[in-house]
Amino acid sequence: MFNNITFENPELFWLLLLIPVAIAWYFWQKNRLNATLRISTIKGFKLGNSWLAKLKPLLFALRLFALALVITAMARPRTVDVSTKTKTTRGIDIVMAIDVSASMLARDLRPNRLEALKDVAAEFVKGRPNDRIGLVVYAGESFTKTPITSDKAIVLSALNDIAYNNVLENGTAIGMGLATSVNRLKDSKAKSKVIILLTDGSNNAGFIDPKIASELAVEYGIKTYTIGIGTNGTALSPVAIRPDGSFQFGNVPVEIDEELLKEIAKVTKGKYFRATNNKKLETIYEEIDKLEKTDVEEFKFYNYEEKFRPLVLLAGLLLLIEILLRNTVFRSFI
Repeated sequence: MFNNITFENPELFWLLLLIPVAIAWYFWQKNRLNATLRISTIKGFKLGNSWLAKLKPLLFALRLFALALVITAMARPRTVDVSTKTKTTRGIDIVMAIDVSASMLARDLRPNRLEALKDVAAEFVKGRPNDRIGLVVYAGESFTKTPITSDKAIVLSALNDIAYNNVLENGTAIGMGLATSVNRLKDSKAKSKVIILLTDGSNNAGFIDPKIASELAVEYGIKTYTIGIGTNGTALSPVAIRPDGSFQFGNVPVEIDEELLKEIAKVTKGKYFRATNNKKLETIYEEIDKLEKTDVEEFKFYNYEEKFRPLVLLAGLLLLIEILLRNTVFRSFI
């Protein structure tokens, strides 16, 4: 009954200091409260002190206990049941455009750029429960991996399935990746529309100029955050395919068209980031997460259940017992 108790007026517990004062007063006045009889001898009292005399302090204890219960009741003990209802007042639609060219297998990030991205992007998706997210992948061309959806399980599954393969023509078609992402968002009714475009190279494929794609993003009010992924200098990257189909790796210069990525971000009122290692990539997605916040209105409903009534009833019962004992059993004895 008294689990998770809170008190409306906890300051009233200071009144409990009256109890030690009352106890001190009781012992100080003890001799005055008991009747005395002066006799020349006590030989006639063979049984010694009456057991009622020993129990008489119980009456005072009952009164003190009742006082403690009344003070506790005045402090208003109660339990509270809190229910919460959230309402999303401003949703964000996000498309993550991911470069899946062979260079994304470079090992300057652990275990490679693509796997590092998938891990960080998955955490980003999990942290956006109120937004819709879609996936676009691109290399020499682009296609939609997942349309924008609020089902995070679908997005996470599709993200996990992303891998380098020969389905897409080799190369880095940044313009086409951005244009496909814009196409996914142009009809969105969301208050805010965002593209997170990641690449590790420069635009060297596709038939859509990245600047034209960025102008389309501006026309539809889509903000674009661009991320260049790759260390400074050289990175251990695929340079050839062995007869068994595995990659042969070698040190290759990292060439990211940062000027283009900065221009895309600037024109669309986004921001450019450079991820040179796993930690930096994680920090970038955390910063984007903070920059693009969904407005969520939370309503809390409190249901209080008062618990002072049993205390008052018990205090009254104790006082009644004390009065009855004082006027019956303890009414007359020495």
